[in-house]
Amino acid sequence: MTAIPIPHIEQSPIPMNDLSLQHARLRAELDGAIREVVEGCSFILGPQVERFERAFADYCQVKHCVGVSSGTDALRLALQGCGVGEGDEVITTPLTFGATVEAIFQVGARPVFVDVDPDFFTLDPQRIDDALTARTRAIIPVHLYGQPADMGPLAELGKRRDIAIIEDAAQAHGARYDDQPVGGLGRVACFSFYPGKNLGAYGDAGGLTTDDDVLAERLRRLRNHGQAKGDKFNYIEVGGNHRMDGIQGAVLDVKLRYLDQWNAHRRALAGRYRKALCEVSAVQLPEEAPYAQHVYHLYVVCVPDRSDLAADLREQAIESGVQYPHPLHLTPAFASLGYGVGDFPHCERVCSQLLSLPMFPDMTFEQVDRVAEAITRHYA
Repeated sequence: MTAIPIPHIEQSPIPMNDLSLQHARLRAELDGAIREVVEGCSFILGPQVERFERAFADYCQVKHCVGVSSGTDALRLALQGCGVGEGDEVITTPLTFGATVEAIFQVGARPVFVDVDPDFFTLDPQRIDDALTARTRAIIPVHLYGQPADMGPLAELGKRRDIAIIEDAAQAHGARYDDQPVGGLGRVACFSFYPGKNLGAYGDAGGLTTDDDVLAERLRRLRNHGQAKGDKFNYIEVGGNHRMDGIQGAVLDVKLRYLDQWNAHRRALAGRYRKALCEVSAVQLPEEAPYAQHVYHLYVVCVPDRSDLAADLREQAIESGVQYPHPLHLTPAFASLGYGVGDFPHCERVCSQLLSLPMFPDMTFEQVDRVAEAITRHYA
């Protein structure tokens, strides 16, 4: 008997993210908000930025939000505002986007890496003591992929040693640590509002959140050429041009109203992935730390054959990504720090195995099922 061939059914692609769906849902609100900026000619800072700053500060349960031009600028200004500079050391993780470490170099300080927790992929507080020196001025824990770092021990250490704890919250808008929102867990927190984030602008934008009145005043000065508030052209210190655009403030103010709803759906999608893939032994699924409420900016698994799995998914019109394939201590830009292979084994293992699966707030459960079925077949 001749076997009957199985017909090939063309399936629509599943992207890593689809911002067009989000824009379509909010088009009327966003058009109105942008029109307000244009009609008022409030293109740099202005009332729309101020309105968003107030709303986001309230959301993070802090007194101040300072809108800036990018998440990278937020990191640099946070370090500068906390007095970190030449000769100082800043402890952070080698498993992060390069901007975390760029900012440390940009203020003249030296990055000092500490390995990550093998289950949660965030900075491991138990390893920090060995990295502390008399020159340690700050610690930057990264809330990676939407998972808050273990902030309790870090906050205690910061108080005991007078070390600034600066949250890199670029991937964790709305995440919570012991039921407290990220953004108010250290002296200052840094957010990116890059378009693909859980809360994304329509271009580059960033923000800093803090309860420190004096620091907030200085950050506002530093973002605007070091000028005194309300006294234009009176330069108190050397600052720079790190201001948020009015259009970005308007867009973010609209989108912030939907952030909790979007994050809840991300968490539901993550639960669907877990249920569908928990029996696939080759796949290490992301774990939610006991102190955390993860918001799944990315859904990152670890697998032994990343390239093969990614190619298999691509053949089935399913996108995937790698954030991040290179441990920062092994990249050419940071070779001067003197680290080598084997110095941070957990980070190196994760970077060699991690794969990001599709995750976005307009994704459907049916799309999750299709991704999970493709992965299950791959390992069967």
